[in-house]
Amino acid sequence: MTEAIHARPDSDRKPIWKSAGLHLTDRLDNGWLAVSPDLLRAYYTRPEIHPIDTSCRNEHLLFEKLMGAPDAPVADAELAAVADRDAADNYRLLLQYRDHLLKHGSIEAGYRALFVSGAPQVPPVFIEQLVHLVISNMLDGESDAFVLRAAEFFFREQKATVADEQLMLADAEVVEMYSETGGLGGLGALLAEAGTAMREVSLDVLTEGNAGSYLERADQFNFALDFRFTQPGQDALARVIERWIVHFFRLPVRVQAVRSITDERWSWHIGLDAQATQILNGLYEGRAIGEDELGRIMALFRLEFLEQDRLIDTMRGKPVYLGMAMTKDSLVRLKPQNLLTNLPVRDNRQ
Repeated sequence: MTEAIHARPDSDRKPIWKSAGLHLTDRLDNGWLAVSPDLLRAYYTRPEIHPIDTSCRNEHLLFEKLMGAPDAPVADAELAAVADRDAADNYRLLLQYRDHLLKHGSIEAGYRALFVSGAPQVPPVFIEQLVHLVISNMLDGESDAFVLRAAEFFFREQKATVADEQLMLADAEVVEMYSETGGLGGLGALLAEAGTAMREVSLDVLTEGNAGSYLERADQFNFALDFRFTQPGQDALARVIERWIVHFFRLPVRVQAVRSITDERWSWHIGLDAQATQILNGLYEGRAIGEDELGRIMALFRLEFLEQDRLIDTMRGKPVYLGMAMTKDSLVRLKPQNLLTNLPVRDNRQ
């Protein structure tokens, strides 16, 4: 649990991504986010929780109770009285999640505690929402559009396009939408049903020339990012990783993109996703890795610790290598929790 329990209102805050919900909470004294009543109310109004006209009276009463007092205890009998068993199960899951966040005292502490033994089972969408919220807090005030676009990797699945020595990453959901509708919404869907050929998916690539429009389009997630080694994308992701580790550990680090790992003293690595973890494990153990698998590695990073006293003894003076890879279907699903659970630090509390 965080030591600070006092929330400080930030009434002038203009969040980067309104969809993150940063405006629904406040910062604690340590810079982390409070589990605020308004944030909890937002969960209760989700479609799978909010009662509908045909919901029973007990479900409506439970909803009104929680909207009035979002942290109110709920007895098993109240859930048993809800006629729709699926709705009751949804409430039960959400309340376990709510109690987990309240127990740990902040969004950041609650998020980190989801990856330890005994944590409640949480739908992936809730975890992504927490990361989105934490990233919004962590990067509040950031003006570098490349850093902001790279930060989307932490909470939005990406689709990779590799062709003619180009490596582009675009939001997977947006790519799918454009593929189905040509970016024309409902009209595009109707045209697709009628057999009308859609134009090829073509999103704006983030450049210095159009970076100024990122903030006004942030919640659209419709910028592609050039992620080649020589371009700003990898460096921007390195800055996000640095900030993520500082935010959770108060531990300064330096992260740099590298072309390969040639370190004979290679002692520790972290995959930023499941694919990279598998590939790096194989390389570290000396197993033969096929060209197809190696070709899915999209980026490698060298992470150096600027304060050695918090490291385990065997890692002092040594770097950690990070890897990022795409799946066979060219998707990139980062697991930022790996940077919290797998660092070689002696004390992983804030």
